[in-house]
Amino acid sequence: MADTKLTGIYFQSAIKGNEDTVNFTEVAAYIKKYNNVAAIWNADEVSLADANNVAAKIKEKNIKRFVIAGDKPGMEKSFFTKAMVNAGNKAEDVIIASFREHGAIRNADTNRAKAILACAVNAVPFEEATQTAEVPVNPNTLVIGGGIAGIQASLEIADAGQKVFLVEKTGTIGGHMAMFDKTFPTLDCAACILTPKMVEIGQHSNIELMTYCEVKDVKGTPGNFTVKILKKARRVDLKTCIGCGTCTEKCPGTAPSEFDAGTAMRKAIYIPFPQAVPNKYLIDGESCTYVKSGKCKVCVKVCPVPDCINLDEKDEEVEINVGNIIVATGFKIFDAKRAEQFGYGKLPNVVTSLEFERLVNAAGPTGGNIVYRSQDKRNNWVFKGDADIPKSVAIIHCIGSRDENYNKYCSKVCCMYSLKLAHLVVEKLPDAKVFEYFIDMRAFGKGYEEFYERIKHEGVSIIRGRTAKIEEKNNKLMLRGEDILGNKLIEQEIDMAILAVGLEPREDSANLSKMLGISQTEDGWFMEANYISNPVNTFTGGISIAGVCQGPKDIPDTVAQASAAASRVLQNIVRGKINKSVKDLSLEEIESQVNKLA
Repeated sequence: MADTKLTGIYFQSAIKGNEDTVNFTEVAAYIKKYNNVAAIWNADEVSLADANNVAAKIKEKNIKRFVIAGDKPGMEKSFFTKAMVNAGNKAEDVIIASFREHGAIRNADTNRAKAILACAVNAVPFEEATQTAEVPVNPNTLVIGGGIAGIQASLEIADAGQKVFLVEKTGTIGGHMAMFDKTFPTLDCAACILTPKMVEIGQHSNIELMTYCEVKDVKGTPGNFTVKILKKARRVDLKTCIGCGTCTEKCPGTAPSEFDAGTAMRKAIYIPFPQAVPNKYLIDGESCTYVKSGKCKVCVKVCPVPDCINLDEKDEEVEINVGNIIVATGFKIFDAKRAEQFGYGKLPNVVTSLEFERLVNAAGPTGGNIVYRSQDKRNNWVFKGDADIPKSVAIIHCIGSRDENYNKYCSKVCCMYSLKLAHLVVEKLPDAKVFEYFIDMRAFGKGYEEFYERIKHEGVSIIRGRTAKIEEKNNKLMLRGEDILGNKLIEQEIDMAILAVGLEPREDSANLSKMLGISQTEDGWFMEANYISNPVNTFTGGISIAGVCQGPKDIPDTVAQASAAASRVLQNIVRGKINKSVKDLSLEEIESQVNKLA
């Protein structure tokens, strides 16, 4: 039977329909059907300046429970708690109904918002009202994405004796972490941490590694998914290739190296990087002369292993059956060309932070030497070891993040990796002047604030203020910005500028979201079941998310979330059962459960 305690409701937003958000008008009309709802107010009707005035309204309606509903209802809880107490009620009878916390952020989520509010009005936890039935589970697991998150999750599940299919879009696992030189704040070698895990993946008997593959379709139900995977033609036999490199030496085709963030060129037949797993060659059809024109075959002629290279190999599709899926597809960096005021793409020595990561890496195009970008014989802008050395470097924070024009959110890692890059410049170019321009320093993690203090004492000029523009003047870069603490505008000549670009969802996120039946935030990140208490599961049974695909985070948080996702999968496998999808519950089913629990 439904709860009878008289309840007042306050909507954070004005009650009006909006095609991009939850339809508050519809939710308000729905909740009136509950007899215990005595009053409904919204932001246009109630002033939050006077708690006594609201207390009088509460007394007038004889309200004994108060629900604050909206995107971030916790923001107003202290005010309404005071009003309720002033009206003679208990503080614990103020309840928040957070639509965002439970994944209701779009117009399509309006029915879920109704269910969330119905639970709050009847003092029933949403999680209890949305318990779903259990079904048997296939013990095999699919992990999508071979970065550090996918690697960690795969190893933990495989080490527990369970079968894992690890699907990676590129020719090697490792993701962005493999591109880094050092990790903050300890300055440990990124490759030294990552490559042993990569090797373990490649050798693990319970892991079927599927590189250069893409998930094309997912059918089925929680616990029993049928997944169609496209195996792109590598044109080189993984079993017989000995990795000798003769083919790449003779290959005439070239393309920008993805692993080096376009700062160097690679051949059409290549290994992504020396420690790649699998450590085998593959052919990029878009830059291969034979694939494009039907002429060449130099690699076939010089390969010492008969029939190892098949230039006419075609893509193929395979199907696998799994019970659980972990999405760990990572991120892409903000396209700095969009922020035209900084001159990226036009001024060769304005570089992104990822490009600079490759420049300072000992395994990078210059052996770790910091030099100007220059043109090769084919007019490609690359880094070459014999170029001149910059004498002044500026690092500019928040490119594409915390900006109404691009992404409003903070990308979390940029402050710390910028400090790391400043340290590396000082270490490699002790005579260079290093400037760091930031808005706010967000050193939030273990040892991060100490790292910030360390960098301040290394001779780096750390300046608080936004950078307005970078342009070329007298063959130099002219930086224009502000120094807030010094209360002045700045015009400064520099030799090189590093843009600390933020993180964004991958281009294929929307397609994967639709394929898997999982939600996305307004910014495009995959939506978890509950940001606070259930940050790895989704409202689709059997599908978990891990790493930066859920939102910006650093490596330690990524690894922790990957371990949590693996733990949830193993719980399902050990029990032999998995819960059906919460998203498939109808509003009527949730209402029925609420009435039983109230």
